[in-house]
Amino acid sequence: MNEIELIAQLTKSLPTNAWVITGAGDDCAVLDSGQPNRCLLLKTDAVVEGIHFLPETQAEQIGHKALARCLSDIAAMAGRPIAALVTIALPKKFDPDFVKKIYDGMSQLAERHGVAIVGGETTTNPERMLISISLLGDVAKDKCLLRSGAKASDAIFVTGELGGSLAAKHLEFEPRLSEARWLADHFSVHAMIDLSDGLASDLRHILHQSKTGAEIFSKSIPISRAAKLRARAESSAKPPLLAALSDGEDFELLFTVSSRDAVPLLDAWKKQFPKLKLSCIGKITAAPGLKLRDENGVRILQSHGYVHFA
Repeated sequence: MNEIELIAQLTKSLPTNAWVITGAGDDCAVLDSGQPNRCLLLKTDAVVEGIHFLPETQAEQIGHKALARCLSDIAAMAGRPIAALVTIALPKKFDPDFVKKIYDGMSQLAERHGVAIVGGETTTNPERMLISISLLGDVAKDKCLLRSGAKASDAIFVTGELGGSLAAKHLEFEPRLSEARWLADHFSVHAMIDLSDGLASDLRHILHQSKTGAEIFSKSIPISRAAKLRARAESSAKPPLLAALSDGEDFELLFTVSSRDAVPLLDAWKKQFPKLKLSCIGKITAAPGLKLRDENGVRILQSHGYVHFA
């Protein structure tokens, strides 16, 4: 049983209450805040030694990544992060200075985005280090973006470049918080997700929730220079396009808007974020399934991104 199948089984009968607007199945849970115009966002995520970072990874990078993953999910809802709790599980023989530097990395990122770190938990994990972050945020009710709003003929956009996570991007990325809020304030974004498991998998989440399909264009996918260089240097490396489609942890924004907004959005984006690339990579279709158009025509895309337990 892989991660997606396990989550489907675990979440199909979870209890709920009147506070829940959107429960399991999106980037964050959305709760009624008790205020007429705001919703609360809740997110939790974990990084595990040997899976998300290596023993030789710099401590500050570990802390940065642990918090940034949650911040990226808040961004995917066009939200504002507020406060975090940190649970850290350590082997019995740990270096206190190393752990302090992990918290320094978290704190530096938190301060940049106005996030308070308000407590947490410490415990023992005999084999390896684990850090779990729980993050509270909020969002205007009329700006909260879900995965489920994509419509047939929508244009599909992605920020930045893809396929470069293995070249340390996954340890250094900046969550697209300001970009997501700008999008929600200036355009009617129909659906959004952050790219944590890879374009091929995360786009399928939007399609599943929206009950639509998609066609993406191989020549329009923004492939990172790091992915191209890695393919040239290592015979075992994925081809660059496959890396862009299936490598996880790019943490860019993937979203859809009406096709009539595509050109105005591109023009406005260039003025607002001149250093960050924005690419239109395809369109949403009424017919289900994910297809790739390349020089050989249109075919069903078989690639998937990262899946735990697979």
